[in-house]
Amino acid sequence: MVKGETVEPLISREEIAARVKALGAEIAKDYPNQPLTLMGTLKGATFFLSDLARELTPPDFNEIVELDFIKASSYGSSTESDGSVEIECPPSVDLAGRHVILVEDIIDTGYTAQHLLNYLKSRNTASLKLCSLLDKPARRMVEGVACDYLGFSIPDEFIVGYGLDYSQRYRNLPYIGVLKFDEKNTEKNEVK
Repeated sequence: MVKGETVEPLISREEIAARVKALGAEIAKDYPNQPLTLMGTLKGATFFLSDLARELTPPDFNEIVELDFIKASSYGSSTESDGSVEIECPPSVDLAGRHVILVEDIIDTGYTAQHLLNYLKSRNTASLKLCSLLDKPARRMVEGVACDYLGFSIPDEFIVGYGLDYSQRYRNLPYIGVLKFDEKNTEKNEVK
């Protein structure tokens, strides 16, 4: 830990693993006999995407699972999103006619998720759904952004771990925790 910062556990490694397994079962049930593209958002969703993809294997899921990534930015140098979202790294595959699940680490204001869903829809996907490990509904600024597959709803706290970061730190924590700052360290830079 960095001096002046502490992380209080919120969701354990075991709780995450159990929920990811359940999400994999839900997805496998919804996509019988259909190839699937999991579109992970960089960088935060990489841990979740990897674990979710491993749940979509035989005997429960016998189809092809393709992984791809997309990267968007909505904060730039500020700590609060103004609603403008930029695609920094587009998908590397042609999505036309594919069943796609956008895999997010967290839905916060909803600006990024809405923009990415609209972007992916414009690529003529056969179907498009949203899967997010975390949802922070208290911060939602965009109506109509709802997860088809959701891991956990969480309170309005600054969280890190399991792919989520603060200034590129704490992504490697195997659990999700609330990042706390002492009074002397009041600068924080929300990533999503």
